[in-house]
Amino acid sequence: MGITSKTGGALGFWMSISLVVGNMIGAGVFLMPAALAQYGGISLAGWVISAAGALLIAQMFSRLSRLLTGRGGGPYAFARAGLGDYPGFLVAWGYWNSIWIANAAITIAFVGAASDLVPALQARPLLAMAMGMGTLWLLTGVNLLGLRRSGWLQLVSTALKLLPILVVIAGGWFFFRPEHFVPLNASGQSGLEAIAASGALTLYAFLGLESATVPADHIRDPGRNVPRATLVGTALTTVVYILGTVVVMGMVPMGELAASTAPFADAMRIISGKWGGVLVAGGMAVAAFGALNGWILIQGQVARATARDGLFPAVFGKENRFGVPGYGLVLGSVLSSLLVGMHYTEGLVEQFRFMILLSTFCTLVPYVGSALAYLVLSRRQRLGTPGVWILGGSTLAFSAWAIYGAGGPAVLWGLALLLLGTPVYWAVKRARRTNS
Repeated sequence: MGITSKTGGALGFWMSISLVVGNMIGAGVFLMPAALAQYGGISLAGWVISAAGALLIAQMFSRLSRLLTGRGGGPYAFARAGLGDYPGFLVAWGYWNSIWIANAAITIAFVGAASDLVPALQARPLLAMAMGMGTLWLLTGVNLLGLRRSGWLQLVSTALKLLPILVVIAGGWFFFRPEHFVPLNASGQSGLEAIAASGALTLYAFLGLESATVPADHIRDPGRNVPRATLVGTALTTVVYILGTVVVMGMVPMGELAASTAPFADAMRIISGKWGGVLVAGGMAVAAFGALNGWILIQGQVARATARDGLFPAVFGKENRFGVPGYGLVLGSVLSSLLVGMHYTEGLVEQFRFMILLSTFCTLVPYVGSALAYLVLSRRQRLGTPGVWILGGSTLAFSAWAIYGAGGPAVLWGLALLLLGTPVYWAVKRARRTNS
């Protein structure tokens, strides 16, 4: 079953789903209605398009997880099996770097959400930085104690973060005003331009749908649970995203929504008064907390799988007594901590923003590599049916469109980061040949 006693037990179906949902739903979803308000109701078409693309990619990952049952590493493992060592390394290198960069951003989002509950964090940057660092290392410590513990934390935090969103969805229909969607297109752009822009914006909310494929060798009955968790988790998240956005847009006038810094909190105050805003602020903090926990888990597992194949330094594959790749977790959190410190240091904020831009492109590279690998592996196993080519081609085209939507600077600097990994690849290969 791809699990040893050192892991403290395999991750089951519900923990696997919570990893997918929890990693996709971070604090950002609570701000999405405000970001889309500038486009008006037409932005819902963008949601539908990005959701359709995400479900296609989820279906592809589900099929890949059946082709390579129980293989840990997710997109890296797929790319290596289908395309070879070097492409596999590039996917792993970009993916791993994007995760520790994103973990810094999630940490800062957690502190931002918590500041609504603890106002002193807004006035005291050092206190805010200390809280962020403390949270990052607390969750690193939890993950060092084994996948089972981090899995339970992920399951609980996912349930808690969904609570305020589901309350808004259920209660918001009583305060829904269809006239808030007029004019349908408030962007000043053509309809197609507005849909494309909102679609590119919402696409990033689906990043993380591949999460269950990364620790596949630690999931109970991976041939059954990994594909189901990927598809079910993505579908559940899609429903929550679209319903939540529709309800909030129907409750809060577009002009107010576009200027809002907490659209779900504004909607909740309409339903229940002041205490509702506190509930949503808590939900945002829990959302970021849970996403950070899940991505720290993924960070260690993808590096571990790559190191075990001899493509990352061997230290990333060393496990502690709980079966966790401790060195990889700690190194990633050290790098995340440096970025968190940059954010709270005057003069380094722009550098921090640049790193986040860089992370955007690197997060999308694994989707392209996985789509190509799916086509190659399907052909090798004589599964080249029209359905395979349609799914593979569609996901490849959609992933390429997503990279285009990331913007020129992100693509250029992302390619530069991938090229910087090449010396690491050859150094590891030489060390492996020398030791053998």
